Amino acid sequence: MASDLLIHSWITAMNPHRKIRFGQGRKVQGFSLIELLIVIAIILIIAAIAIPNLLRARIAANEASAASSVRRIATAEFAYNAAYPTIGYSPDLASLGGPATSCSPSSTTACILDTVLSSGSKSGYQLKAVGFSGSGGPNDSFVASTAPEAFNITGVRSFCIVSDGVLRSQIGIAGGLPAPDVSTCNGYATAQ
Repeated sequence: MASDLLIHSWITAMNPHRKIRFGQGRKVQGFSLIELLIVIAIILIIAAIAIPNLLRARIAANEASAASSVRRIATAEFAYNAAYPTIGYSPDLASLGGPATSCSPSSTTACILDTVLSSGSKSGYQLKAVGFSGSGGPNDSFVASTAPEAFNITGVRSFCIVSDGVLRSQIGIAGGLPAPDVSTCNGYATAQ
């Protein structure tokens, strides 16, 4: 209402003989259907451009987490080997972890990894760690590996590390499993 009075006083100052009646002859209009459809189409186009980029960013984050998890498992394997030399490297992933509370270190629950990593799944990736004995004595080699749980949704690359400590990766396949042994992991390319 105040703006109407302001406009009225400005118009009468410019042309004192003209009379203006507010509220008459004005038609209140909203948006037409075509205008609303155009706005919705623009929003859908922007979403179609943005969503694939968000999915790729999520896959990249999951892959970075998987590579970091494999490195942590390998570090835990070296610590396990130092703590339990009569066993060598851990026979499985669960032996590197332990219960969430009141963990007492032993060769079956070393309490080196947290329960998330030792559970075998993190950030859309399957995790695996296996120790091997070439001589029948203590485990003298290991493989720590990951593979995406849902290929091209949670990730596209598989990662692994063996006793040499070098991170390796390869493009996974749908339904792929983590590298089960040292020779399979050695077949992967060195990660950049």
